[in-house]
Amino acid sequence: MSTDKLPPAPPPSAATKSMKANRSSGTKPELALRRELFRLGLRYRVGIQIRLASRKVRPDVVFPKRKVAIFLDGCFWHGCPLHGRMPTDPTGYWRAKIGRNRDRDAADMRELEAAGWLAVRIWEHEVASEAAARVKNLVSCR
Repeated sequence: MSTDKLPPAPPPSAATKSMKANRSSGTKPELALRRELFRLGLRYRVGIQIRLASRKVRPDVVFPKRKVAIFLDGCFWHGCPLHGRMPTDPTGYWRAKIGRNRDRDAADMRELEAAGWLAVRIWEHEVASEAAARVKNLVSCR
């Protein structure tokens, strides 16, 4: 067998396909929030990376001049106290994964605030118009 040709990779498992289908940006709740922010006359940036002392963060919506970073958190992935459902998993993988996400979120918030940013977290279940109104008040106060 020639070394320049590798055997084909095994087909991905159903779990791998499912995980790859999960979007990290451009989700329905995120698009609804952005639409409402735009409707309220706010202009923002999307996909901006903020470099902090020990990490880089990429909020969902950023107001760079006002130094406001908005994160829209999914109830499952970030452990929403109202709607987050912990899957039954004998290995403990999901409990640890969601715990790491929550720890990272808290560290991001601390570092952003230490760097002079206002960091806002919004749950995906929040009504987009209400969340956008809250963001508008925060942005206009800075």
